[in-house]
Amino acid sequence: MKVTIYHNPRCTKSRLTLQLLQDRGIEPNIIEYLKTPPDAATLSGILKQLDMTARELMRKNEEEYKQHNLGDSELDQNTLIDAMAKYPKLIERPIVIANNKAAIGRPPENVLEIL
Repeated sequence: MKVTIYHNPRCTKSRLTLQLLQDRGIEPNIIEYLKTPPDAATLSGILKQLDMTARELMRKNEEEYKQHNLGDSELDQNTLIDAMAKYPKLIERPIVIANNKAAIGRPPENVLEIL
């Protein structure tokens, strides 16, 4: 089974999710999304796998969210996706993809549902 994790090594939940996978013998493809941000098309696909809107995936307490007025309810899905591609700190983490599904590791055990 191919498993990918969008990972931030500085995030406790992300580290715990990675450890949870490794403890189960899974060595995922690790994408440090702050160094290698997903593009808008990739984010759109991830959102479909998560069955979420762009706004639901955004970290609303980040400075970029406030600076760029991303809380504006008039902004459409594509604008929010483009903002996450440009400012990857806005993406909630970690995201694990397996079996053509995705889950956010908050809490880390959430990812077990897609394995």
